[in-house]
Amino acid sequence: MLIAAFELKKILFSRRGLIGLFAFALVWFVLLWYPVRQASVYLFTPDIKQLLINVFGEASVSQLLSWQVAEMAVMRVAALYLFPLFSLFICADQFASDKTRGMFRFLSLRADRDTLFLGRIAGYLYIQALLLALTLIATLALACSRDSSLLLLGLGSGLFIFINIIIALLPFTAMMAILSLYANSSRQATIYAVLLLVGFSIINGILGHYLPSLNSILQWILPGAQLSQMINSHGFSQLSLYGVPLIQTALFLLLGRSYMGRIAL
Repeated sequence: MLIAAFELKKILFSRRGLIGLFAFALVWFVLLWYPVRQASVYLFTPDIKQLLINVFGEASVSQLLSWQVAEMAVMRVAALYLFPLFSLFICADQFASDKTRGMFRFLSLRADRDTLFLGRIAGYLYIQALLLALTLIATLALACSRDSSLLLLGLGSGLFIFINIIIALLPFTAMMAILSLYANSSRQATIYAVLLLVGFSIINGILGHYLPSLNSILQWILPGAQLSQMINSHGFSQLSLYGVPLIQTALFLLLGRSYMGRIAL
C-alpha cells in the first residue's frame, strides 16, 4: 500500500504529473463540452431513438437508450474505449525507467519482488481511478447544469460506470506491467502493446474468415474483447461480462510475477 500511495503522490505532487493531469483534463473538457454535450441533447429524443432502433436493431441499442442520464450514457461509451487507450500510455512506465536506471536493486533491499510488482500495479490503478473519478464528477456537473433533478440519478449511474470501467482496466494495467518489465523505456512498452493488440486483432480477423470456431476462443485472450458487449448492457446484465477481464487479470498477474521472479534487477 505504501508503494501504491507513493506512485499516486508522484502524479499529484510532481511537475511532470501535474502537466499530465492538465493535459488529461483538457482532452476530457473538449470531449464533454462538444461530443458528449451535443450527443446527449439529440441522442435521446424520440425521433433519434427510433432512427437508431431502425438502423441498428432494438436488441443492439435497447440498453443504451434506457439510461435516464443521457450525459452519463454517452460518456460511458466514450470512456469504455478511451480509458483502455489511455492505460497503454499511463501504465507504460511502471517498471521500465527504474529497470534502466538500476533503481530496482535499491528498492529490492527494502521490499520483496511480490510487494514491488503488486504495489506498482495497485498504484497505477489508483492513478486511473482518480482520473476516472474526476471525469465522472465533470460529467455529473454537466448533467446537473442541464437539469438539477438528475443529481441522485447521476450519482448512481456514476458509481456503476466507475466499477464497470475499473474492472475493464484491470487486464490492461496488468498487461502493461509485463511489457514495462520487458521494455527499456515507457515508449518502447507502449509500442509493444500497440503491436501486440493490433497484430493479434489482424490474426483474429484472418482466423475468423478461415476458422470461425477457433477465432471465437482466441478473441478472449487479450484485453478488450468484452468492451463492445459492455456498451449495450446495463445493471446486473453486465455481471456475466465481468468474468472475462478478471480471469485475464489473474493470468497476467501470474505471468508477470513469474517473469519478474526470473529477471535480474
